[in-house]
Amino acid sequence: MDLVTVDFTSFKNSINNALDAINARDHLSSQTAILIKPNLINSSPHPITTSPECCEAVIEYIQKYSQAEIVIAEGCGEANIETVEVFKILGYTAMAEKLGISLVDLNYAPVKTLKNPSCSVFPEMYLPEIAFTHYIISVPVLKVHSLAGMTGTLKNMMGFAPPKYYSGSSGAWKKSVFHNNVQQSITDLNRYLIPDLSVMDCSIGMAEFHLGGAHCDPPVNKIIAGYNPWKVDRKATELLGLDWKSVGHIANGFKS
Repeated sequence: MDLVTVDFTSFKNSINNALDAINARDHLSSQTAILIKPNLINSSPHPITTSPECCEAVIEYIQKYSQAEIVIAEGCGEANIETVEVFKILGYTAMAEKLGISLVDLNYAPVKTLKNPSCSVFPEMYLPEIAFTHYIISVPVLKVHSLAGMTGTLKNMMGFAPPKYYSGSSGAWKKSVFHNNVQQSITDLNRYLIPDLSVMDCSIGMAEFHLGGAHCDPPVNKIIAGYNPWKVDRKATELLGLDWKSVGHIANGFKS
């Protein structure tokens, strides 16, 4: 089984059940370096951002079955705050200290240059070296998105894009270049970089907007885990009551 949706009871119980169901222990036990990528777009609390309790449950599961080095890595998008501040405000700094793991600011990590002439928006991309040395676990939250339709595990990879190259001229958002032709921009990014495993927090869900507005009512009360990020996001759109075929960055790369 490569994809599962389980009922949410608590982060620890539901994430354990989901990862067991897809035999994650077999994948994790052989890893030497694991990068956990939450969605920390800004310093707003859960469910706009991934809660530290969710990531803690993932980390504790990894530590049961693997001796891998674990880091939590993010590059926040808001222009007026740095990722290190977001980590502290949202409780990630304290959680990382408790568990003895490192935090990485992807906005300033060393980068490598990649080229893919088949990408119409980004035939060349600059992405952090660490993305290609670590097994990536994407841990997003379930949200409708005002431009992209929904934000899930594929769009979560935008946190890897360094502002030095992708902030654009407006300065309003650290990754603003992606707003131009957003569906194809995300599609191109995912040709360079996708997560190896995704654990999506669908315990609540944002029903209207990725930075505010109403929560899903009733709460979605699910956790999704899977290896194919397009399948994970397809399931997520269904939980939001959306048609995944209308979300370009999912439909463009979906493999059955």
